[in-house]
Amino acid sequence: LLGRGAGCVFGIPVEGWSKERIREWAEKLKQPYPLAEYWKDVPSWRMHYSEPIENFLRDNIDHLGPDDDLAYTVLGLIILEEAGVDFSTEDVGKLWVKYLPMACTAEHVALENLKRGLKPPRTAVKGNPFMEWIGADIRSDPWGYVAPGLPEVAADMAYRDASVSHVMNGTYGEMFFSAAIATAFVISDPIRCLEIGLTEIPRKCRLAETVKETLRWCEKDRDWNTTLDRIYSKYAGMSGAHTLNNAAVTVAGIFYGNGDFEKTISYTVMGGIDTDCTGATAGSIMGAILGASRLPSKWISPFGDRLTTYIRGNEELSIR
Repeated sequence: LLGRGAGCVFGIPVEGWSKERIREWAEKLKQPYPLAEYWKDVPSWRMHYSEPIENFLRDNIDHLGPDDDLAYTVLGLIILEEAGVDFSTEDVGKLWVKYLPMACTAEHVALENLKRGLKPPRTAVKGNPFMEWIGADIRSDPWGYVAPGLPEVAADMAYRDASVSHVMNGTYGEMFFSAAIATAFVISDPIRCLEIGLTEIPRKCRLAETVKETLRWCEKDRDWNTTLDRIYSKYAGMSGAHTLNNAAVTVAGIFYGNGDFEKTISYTVMGGIDTDCTGATAGSIMGAILGASRLPSKWISPFGDRLTTYIRGNEELSIR
């Protein structure tokens, strides 16, 4: 959770940016590239959910602020506490209506469908052009956290959760990363964790092809910029919130991070696109591998013991 928080907060100020724009901003701020610290500034002040974006900058971080990548991790725990490990997709829908005041893209459509009385899996497809986007992917973590060493159990929970809002590769994204995170508690090689994650999704789905192709590029290139250029070329024109292109950036970040927490989240966030999501996922996998005691203090100590969310009744939480 701490690793996820660090990667998420690191990515929030540059969410949706290209690799080139991120590099230019680092140069303007005179921060070494790739970054080895949180961002010092953003181009313009704005609100990020219920708090100002400045709360996510290097000199201002004093807690883990609100973001959907962290809210859904908390909501997953709530689902398990209230509905049990055998929860159904319909249970997920009921608890969304109870706890979520708002949502984005696929989750927004599904939440509105639930409020109108539709039942899953119909809620995932009715009027939903976002059903293969990254929204389910960012809900992967709680299932991996509660099923250490059991990737098939994590993937099964992920399937039940994802099916309220996503189909096909949208669902596979959540299953894949849940399985990889579950594996990361018992296997220290992050690439092996990804390979085992692939065993929980269809072998010929587009996500599996994306992950395997990206790993082949990394092995061949041995140069982060070259691999990222391939990813940007392959997925040109795809939404910056899609499952596939962001999975490719995450896989490349994990590969070139080579087991180092800081390098992994830095390469992932520097890769651009949906940076808070990709940074969070990469940080989560490395956090599970390393454990809280081995995470660099500079990335996690600023959070103290406080987490804020927009989940009803859970706006202020102890990280512990």
